[in-house]
Amino acid sequence: MLAVGIVTEVFGPHGAAVPGFDFALCSDRPGPVPTDCGVPLAVPHGLDRFAGADLLIALPGAGFREPPAPAVLDALRAAHARGAVVAAHCVGTFALAAAGLLTGRRATTHWRFAGLLADRYPDVTVDPDALYIDDGDVVTGAGAAAGFDLCLHLLRREYGAALANAVARDMVLPSHRDGGQAQYLAAPVPGNGQDERLAEVLGWAREHLHEPLPVTELARRALMSRRSFARRFTAATGTTPHAWLRDLRLSRAEELLEATDLPVEEIARRVGYGSAAVLREQFVRRRGVPPRAYRRAFTGTP
Repeated sequence: MLAVGIVTEVFGPHGAAVPGFDFALCSDRPGPVPTDCGVPLAVPHGLDRFAGADLLIALPGAGFREPPAPAVLDALRAAHARGAVVAAHCVGTFALAAAGLLTGRRATTHWRFAGLLADRYPDVTVDPDALYIDDGDVVTGAGAAAGFDLCLHLLRREYGAALANAVARDMVLPSHRDGGQAQYLAAPVPGNGQDERLAEVLGWAREHLHEPLPVTELARRALMSRRSFARRFTAATGTTPHAWLRDLRLSRAEELLEATDLPVEEIARRVGYGSAAVLREQFVRRRGVPPRAYRRAFTGTP
């Protein structure tokens, strides 16, 4: 039921500011489907909905150790062959492997079952640590809440950072997490009373991204030593101050590339990088493309 809730929340309605998706739950046998929380789920659609889908996500289920019905495997193969993006997270990855869609590819699944996936499908390179793996037309994700990472990545890849960030904010989630499955949730700003000073400092940092923002300055504003600040920061957010600032700068750069015609040099200055070359290096390393290519992909302009 968690997996159903994740995809429904990400691709469901989020108000007028976010375009809606034609979302449907499908099964080879439409009707009530038992769930792990004891409440049956009404699945109204059959495999015929696969025919027009741009994206299919195979969800995890208790029977993943057995291959899906032949009709399901055939439908997955046919959708992939006609150009649909096929994805899965957690043990839903086993369905894609059974359909032969992961042959010769890298893939991930819940860390607990990564060894089983590798043993059963030796032609698949299984990465047990990745939160998700994007192989273009086939995308796989890790277990449980990493389904959010997978879905938000798909939004970001197809529609840009602004939409992914808007959906993430609506769900009170970080729009992007670096790291592997061992990483726990990296909250953008901690929210408990003990870390009120820390939250204020991080809010201030968001408004001053154009400045260098060394850790020593953040610690001073939090009235802590550098070591205490780093320890409290990691405990509250699940990441380091350096990584948090880097991700914040890159997310802001994405938004400016999508929504403005500012030169890359000016965007680099506004998000706190000393030059366009530094922004480009970080962008290529973390996003896989240079800033100008990213802008062209979402705006059609250089």
